Amino acid sequence: MSAATLAPPLGARRFVLATDLDGTFLGGTAVERNILYRWIEAHRETVGLIFVTGRDPAFIAGLCGGGDAPWPDFVVGDVGTSIAEVDRNAHAPIRPIEALEAEIAERWSNAGPRVRAALDGHPGLTLQATEFRFRVSYDMDPARFDPGAVDTVAALGLDHLISNNQFFDVLPRGVSKGPTLRRLLDHLGVDAHRVLAAGDTLNDLSMLGCGLPAVAVGGAEPALLERLAGRADVYAAQAIGAAGIVEAIRHFGLHPVPEGDADAL
Repeated sequence: MSAATLAPPLGARRFVLATDLDGTFLGGTAVERNILYRWIEAHRETVGLIFVTGRDPAFIAGLCGGGDAPWPDFVVGDVGTSIAEVDRNAHAPIRPIEALEAEIAERWSNAGPRVRAALDGHPGLTLQATEFRFRVSYDMDPARFDPGAVDTVAALGLDHLISNNQFFDVLPRGVSKGPTLRRLLDHLGVDAHRVLAAGDTLNDLSMLGCGLPAVAVGGAEPALLERLAGRADVYAAQAIGAAGIVEAIRHFGLHPVPEGDADAL
């Protein structure tokens, strides 16, 4: 049973929202979030939901299990290095899809210890406490950061990602939010033109630029907007967070969306 009980497969739904969390799906006012979240829950037969986030499954389980947000149908987590299906009624509601993660694991090749050793003590980088399966993540102090870390990561045969000028991620070569989301959509048989990708920082760049209808919500990182400028498939919303998502769904004509306040639903 999926996150949306008795809902049809994602490939059969009219519209799928693939969204970043922090600053995007979780952004905006409480009223604006409530409008979007209640609309999704009221239309699960026609609306699919994929979280595409740097967050890990434990965070998502706490967020949705506590009723703060609707459960997604699938999760592209850990900045694109994990892919999971969701069953909100299961003891472990977020389960990795091993067949889709196999290529990611192969590209990573258990690089965690090598990365941590190579970047140990590197200026401006503080290792995050959470140990991810197929990535290593750091908090970054831009005033102290030595860009030599980029060359160090490249020499290991891996990719780096700097986002919001405060996070430094080391990822498998060629793996990020966009390619992993497209792999999941292909696996599920979801037509690309029925998907809206939503984000707000540079770690969303590969997702917003992968050929799907996309939105950079209001308040997005200026560097992200600069990299996406001039693309007809990317909409720069005025509204922040959840309200920016609603604005973009309306802009692209992907699905009828609510007008007014949450009581109108």
